[in-house]
Amino acid sequence: MQIDGPFRIVGELELATLSWVHWFNENRLHSAIGYRSPVEMENEDYRENTSHREPALG
Repeated sequence: MQIDGPFRIVGELELATLSWVHWFNENRLHSAIGYRSPVEMENEDYRENTSHREPALG
């Protein structure tokens, strides 16, 4: 797949855009969260917030 244009058809542009959005949301390293990817940070946050919950009394 060609990522850098010129794009010949709209479908090529759409696929390139989706590929970039996927990379941005899941793989990029972000300085504000310790140079980890957003997915790594989200998974860590989920583990921390779900492992400490007490069962509801009933």
